[in-house]
Amino acid sequence: MDRFSWSNGLLEINETLVIQQRGVRLYDGDDKAKLDVGVVLLSTHRLIWRDVKNHECCIAMPLSQILFFEEQAAGIGKSAKIVIHLHPTLTNKEPGPYQHSKYSFIKLSFKEHGQIEFYRRLTEEMTQKRWENTPVSQPIPTGTGSQAGRTRAVGIVGIERKIEEKRKETDKNISEAFEDLSKLMVKVKNAKEMVELSRSIANKIKDKQGDITEDETIRFKSYLLSMGIANPVTRETHGSGTHYHLQLAKQLGDMLQAPLEERGGMMALTEVYCLVNRARGMELLSPEDLVNACKMFESLKLPLRLRVFDSGVMVVQLQSHSEEEMIASALDSVSDKGSLTAEEFAKLLGLSVLLSKERLLLAEKMGHLCRDDSVEGLRFYPNLF
Repeated sequence: MDRFSWSNGLLEINETLVIQQRGVRLYDGDDKAKLDVGVVLLSTHRLIWRDVKNHECCIAMPLSQILFFEEQAAGIGKSAKIVIHLHPTLTNKEPGPYQHSKYSFIKLSFKEHGQIEFYRRLTEEMTQKRWENTPVSQPIPTGTGSQAGRTRAVGIVGIERKIEEKRKETDKNISEAFEDLSKLMVKVKNAKEMVELSRSIANKIKDKQGDITEDETIRFKSYLLSMGIANPVTRETHGSGTHYHLQLAKQLGDMLQAPLEERGGMMALTEVYCLVNRARGMELLSPEDLVNACKMFESLKLPLRLRVFDSGVMVVQLQSHSEEEMIASALDSVSDKGSLTAEEFAKLLGLSVLLSKERLLLAEKMGHLCRDDSVEGLRFYPNLF
């Protein structure tokens, strides 16, 4: 903190404001500085901090004093920070809030976020080093304030300079806004290209299933899953109520058929919820909408159906998924091993423990298995009676 000097907070000639962020607290090394939360400003030449309540309290430090800097992630009850390591103090430095400090680094603690953009802008300025190419004019002391060494722009000159700086900042903000708009248009164009690419890959998998190896197919499918659903059904596009749930059910029918076939014809509704929302990206689906859409599978004559077990567990399964096959599979596995727990059965079939237990309970309900419920857990045996 002893690298900071008192400042009037005004930009000098040839100095340009890069970014400013509210809600920033200064740390002298690992210790909180004796200053309140304020606004930090990054210019082409200096790092400036100003108190929010007392605008007369303003300090600044040349960017040339920065050695290197790094990010410090937020934690529980802790804000994200930028740690700035500094060169030794200049011998001819103006007075500031700290005359001596035992630390060679400071921290900027961002209470209202914004640290990512600030870090990016600071990186750009430290790379370009514009302060070396365009030196600024030095401020002229104009009397004493509550702290020695503080300067203040007064009179007509000070007012004119402040108006000019506001005009420059407004022009810069307008330019950045149009620049961001251009970037957004590029992203929209790229998004359309990615959707076309995903459709192309899907068609290749369908047309050349025999020519593509299993490893390549798995890789292609992982790419498609990462790209997500091209046009997810939303309330904005399909309204609300029954019509929305009907369209959502149709989309789920197309999306879930392949994953269900890979998982033996059945998936827990919680697993379906995670899979669908991952594919939808930002257009997240509520649990209630998912359940309502799944209830319409049978009325729409889709190849899927929602099933509720006696325990209350809800699953989505293929219509072609036979209950007799599930029972026979459970009976064969238990008979081969002599006895099985739900965990052991899950490992054999590669299913979740929840679905494995439901299969064993179903076989027990039909009289093919019996149970032994002891302190070691629930174990199923073939029913010999």
